[in-house]
Amino acid sequence: MERLLEVMRRLRAPDGCPWDKEQTHLSLRPYMLEEAAEAVDAMSSGNPAELAEELGDVLLQVAFHSVIGEQEGTFGYPQVEQHIVDKLIRRHPHVFGQAQAHTPEQVTANWQAIKRAEGKAQRSLCDQVPRSLGALARAAELQRKLELPGGSEAQVIEALNRGDLAEALWQLVALARREKLNPEVVLRERCEQVCA
Repeated sequence: MERLLEVMRRLRAPDGCPWDKEQTHLSLRPYMLEEAAEAVDAMSSGNPAELAEELGDVLLQVAFHSVIGEQEGTFGYPQVEQHIVDKLIRRHPHVFGQAQAHTPEQVTANWQAIKRAEGKAQRSLCDQVPRSLGALARAAELQRKLELPGGSEAQVIEALNRGDLAEALWQLVALARREKLNPEVVLRERCEQVCA
């Protein structure tokens, strides 16, 4: 990681790259989303070399933001790394402490309890789901967190008959959840069929 940080510092130096020097946390938002999406695509491809390359692009985003923070005096890579290491240890007391968790469900229950103790669960449900998440994925996660029931074909048709496309999409997401399908993945797979 240190070599990557050195390269980013050089790119953002006074005699570095004009494009890299003018970037900010905000200007890099689209690239973070794009690189994460490309990494997900690579995971689906089953090509390890492609996945390694795309994960490198995600790591570049971490380094880029870390160097910007370092230059602004707000944070640097050591803080980024320390936050995630501390969080992983704190949220895995069954590995790093005395807690017991023998099933994935027990791990999830412990994780949620720890988040509540940290005050993370105190945020509104809408604030707990990233706004930059794809709309279908965000709707599914909001419905799950709100513990809404699965939808039905009739609810989708009723919304369409009223001309309420947004409600029809919301109900389609609920229907997908009822069928134990991820609506984001299902639609992406359909897009791939069209593009094949």
